[in-house]
Amino acid sequence: MSELVQISIEDHVAHVVLNRPDKMNALSPAMFEAIIAAASSLKQNREVRAVVISGNGRGFCAGLDLANFSSPDFINAFFDGEKAGFWPNYYQQPGYLWKQVPVPVICALHGVVFGGGIQIALGADIRIAAPDTRMSVMEIKWGLIPDMSGSQTLRDLVRLDVAKELTFTGRIVEAEEAARIGLITRISEDPVADAMAMAREIAGRNPEAVSLAKYLLEHSRHGAALEGLELEEELQKKLLGSANQIEAVQAGMTKRSAQFQARRFTDYDELS
Repeated sequence: MSELVQISIEDHVAHVVLNRPDKMNALSPAMFEAIIAAASSLKQNREVRAVVISGNGRGFCAGLDLANFSSPDFINAFFDGEKAGFWPNYYQQPGYLWKQVPVPVICALHGVVFGGGIQIALGADIRIAAPDTRMSVMEIKWGLIPDMSGSQTLRDLVRLDVAKELTFTGRIVEAEEAARIGLITRISEDPVADAMAMAREIAGRNPEAVSLAKYLLEHSRHGAALEGLELEEELQKKLLGSANQIEAVQAGMTKRSAQFQARRFTDYDELS
């Protein structure tokens, strides 16, 4: 894996670190490749039960590297047949792939979380932010709309009028307001430590139940209630009587730590 994105895995928890601190983890083409590769590899890893994403240096991610912004190659890539015409497309994947990773993804945020950086964070399931965190849907500053999946993830977290205001203005939101309007889950003095603690707690639960819970909530949110209830029943049937579900019950009754097996499926594609 590229040194621009570092991955360590311990006790079923993966820690993904954006590692371009001299540029505040700004997104270069190589960073795009490294983030996509990281998400894709974790998507297939049945031993991983939770993921934490953080950034080295003074900020989580300052957004697009401006040195690449006006490059004809960068602009032309939007129309490249190998990088467009499918969804999530190449530029949407660094944010949206985290929604497709079949385990909870927790972002630990600090400093600037701008443009592409906020869109990566919005793709996570949970966001824990330091008090100095500053967030912005900044694409309008460059005459653009969010294009790394933020249009789809932002609407799930804040009211539609708030999503429109943030998108139309590009204004910077401080941590306290971000928590109040739903951009982040909560504020922490040490977001990485708290994110890792939460990830380890999640890793101690039935990994199949946690994974299917994420799938259920993601896939029933925008559908009709009856469709959601049907999916709830379908997924519960996959869990009832399974080896990990029985182990959860036995461990709970005997007050011991559960010893779970790896998930029976690698990613959500196997459920559809």
